[in-house]
Amino acid sequence: MRHWYKDKARGERIAREERGDGRRPAPTRQRRSEDAPEYIGGRNPVLEALQAGVPTNALYVAQRIENDDRVRDSIKIAAERGIALLEVSRDKLDRMTEGIVHQGIALQIPAYDYAHPSDLVELAQDAAEVPLIIALDSVTDPRNLGAIARSATAFGAHGLLIPSRRSAGVTGGAWKTSAGTLANLRVARAANLTAALREYRDAGLFVIGLDGAGETDIGDVDLLTEPLVIVVGSEGKGLSRLVREQCDVVTRIPIQAAAESLNAGVAAGVALYEVARHRRP
Repeated sequence: MRHWYKDKARGERIAREERGDGRRPAPTRQRRSEDAPEYIGGRNPVLEALQAGVPTNALYVAQRIENDDRVRDSIKIAAERGIALLEVSRDKLDRMTEGIVHQGIALQIPAYDYAHPSDLVELAQDAAEVPLIIALDSVTDPRNLGAIARSATAFGAHGLLIPSRRSAGVTGGAWKTSAGTLANLRVARAANLTAALREYRDAGLFVIGLDGAGETDIGDVDLLTEPLVIVVGSEGKGLSRLVREQCDVVTRIPIQAAAESLNAGVAAGVALYEVARHRRP
């Protein structure tokens, strides 16, 4: 059985030694290449984001908007939180949000402040819980990232790990699909996903790859109660070769042949449910 560092101080010391320094660095603050604002548009998504406490720069409302309870509640929450409330023309709102469906209301949100991969393990240590991390390999649709964040929150995962390149990030589309759950779930970003998975293994976590060509059904994997990283591949290509090589087990979700495959968001939800079922007392 791979050792999981339950002793927090010892785990932090070993993590520092593996990083080659004598101190714990602050979480990296990685930004998109363009520092342009992101937007969440639509009456339900805006209200859900405000209710969830999503970090927000401003609330934009179109002139002569037809008010309903969602609009009124959004304006009330923004006022209570001290968020700037700006009235603009519908044409300007169209240009600002670059064509997303906004229904006359949109939130401007700051660029996401990503965590360091080791921070996700420390979240589990702080909570005295067995780590459960979801890593995404070449998942490029932000809606899938948002859906996975929603499932991860529902089933008690400690965070998501994404690579810096060729991956969806925490954008307005991801926030919208997550229904605000990204406000309560940390997302870490790694310059090299393969190296990050190797470091997780060195720290005592098991890595399970989720792929349609896996050799074992997810429900039959005997590691689900152990410290885990579940790696979700893209719907089209599955797991990349280098990522697959870092997996202790490559598993599949048994489905009818007519379906061919599940998208990344659905597959992650099924896998997380299986882990929660096995870990239930």
